[in-house]
Amino acid sequence: MSKAGALDLASGLGGKIEKTEVLSAVEQYERYHVFYGGEEEERKANYTDMVNKYYDLVTSFYEFGWGESFHFAPRWKGESLKESIKRHEHFLALQLGLKPGHKVLDVGCGIGGPLREIARFSSTSVTGINNNEYQITRGKELNRIAGVEKTCNFVKADFMKMAFPDSTFDAIYAIEATCHAPDAYGCYKEIYRVLKPGQYFAAYEWCMTDSFDPNNSEHQKIKAEIEIGDGLPDIRLTGQCLEALKQAGFEIIWEKDLAVGSPLPWYLPLDTSHFSLSSFRLTSVGRFITRNMVKGLEFVGLAPKGSQRVQDFLEKAAEGLVEGGRKEIFTPMYFFLARKPLSERQ
Repeated sequence: MSKAGALDLASGLGGKIEKTEVLSAVEQYERYHVFYGGEEEERKANYTDMVNKYYDLVTSFYEFGWGESFHFAPRWKGESLKESIKRHEHFLALQLGLKPGHKVLDVGCGIGGPLREIARFSSTSVTGINNNEYQITRGKELNRIAGVEKTCNFVKADFMKMAFPDSTFDAIYAIEATCHAPDAYGCYKEIYRVLKPGQYFAAYEWCMTDSFDPNNSEHQKIKAEIEIGDGLPDIRLTGQCLEALKQAGFEIIWEKDLAVGSPLPWYLPLDTSHFSLSSFRLTSVGRFITRNMVKGLEFVGLAPKGSQRVQDFLEKAAEGLVEGGRKEIFTPMYFFLARKPLSERQ
């Protein structure tokens, strides 16, 4: 895992956005969301701009607090956050049946933490697609440092319309990424197109569970907090994801919410009542220190104006995620393994 320091956090804040434009970008991003009068349809129509702004603004924070793999994981007692994240990635590779020589696609790859881990674990070549230029630049540098630049690469692309030919990849996965898609069917259909017949697509999806009540104002508030804090146009129900997969042509092999039955809750790293030395920066004390550090960096001009605002909506996201997890109305790890039939009629 990356261990970015305070100056790395400051220099990366805003990503590819001009430092003088960061505050304006924060304000534009916020206006997409419910808390600032935004509408779901507007978020979907402008998802490319919204998600790009989001990751330019937050990637430095993510790497500082979380490491190179921006995702949750079910966790065993006595297991560190880092260990659980690696195991979660290995599990995905095993479910896909990855073998040396396979050509694999990571849909929405972030800065490539899972990509590098899965490539090394399975001796495969992994291509990561990402529509965010800053994350790709950062990911290429981390590939070079890890020595995997010959087997791992990045392509700037929108996963709703990829430039790859039909039936290009031996396996495809997505880790907490396709939740950014404005339309699940359109996204899955494009993944189906570039996957070879008879091969597998596996994903961890962010979903509202069957316990979510759209008429419950508290539930709606939690959903809105997660959407603004995580750059999401809308959070789908698990059943909607399954239906979209079937409509796209996939055969469902198996599916399960992996948050159910986890010995330790997935949201534990964000729970302010929990303290951990191994993930100190995510604890209430660690977040307090980060908040004041960002405020100080912004005050002296090392971090751009608006940085504190980014920290604020990430805090809002953490609150929504913890409450969503406690009430079991949200999961970040709805897993499915799906297969593209050998023929359209199969």
